[in-house]
Amino acid sequence: MVAERRPGWWYPYIFVAFFVLVLLVNLTMAYFATSTFSGLTNDHAYEAGLAYNRTLEAARKQEEMGWTVDSTIDPEANHGAHITVSYRDRNGKPVDDLTVRATLIRPTAKGHDREVVLARVAPGTYATAQEMPLSGIWDMTVIAQGGGSAYTLARRIIVP
Repeated sequence: MVAERRPGWWYPYIFVAFFVLVLLVNLTMAYFATSTFSGLTNDHAYEAGLAYNRTLEAARKQEEMGWTVDSTIDPEANHGAHITVSYRDRNGKPVDDLTVRATLIRPTAKGHDREVVLARVAPGTYATAQEMPLSGIWDMTVIAQGGGSAYTLARRIIVP
């Protein structure tokens, strides 16, 4: 005699399949969370956080200098960008004899960052033309040093 299955015999298998599916989704999400971009742009974020008071002091000194800084980023062909930065003191006079360096960082892709020197093209005006390896968003930090003072300018630029 063959025993007939009772109705609903497969209900426990639904619960098992559901929990296996939840486990697979969780494992997949954990894999992608640990293997993709971490979101960190600084390898020494903890030390930078500890130096925050020095950063605030530098910003206060920069504000006291009273400089007016204008930056222009003009797109060029082939993922290019022409960067121009001009410096004026509190009296409106051009600030000369500066060493101006720019750091261009691609926030979402490592290995494409670059540091360039801006050349003096006019009194108080410094420029460079760069062909960028990738189009899109770049973080630009320009540091001008000279005469015992330093001025930092940070901008997010878009390269076509």
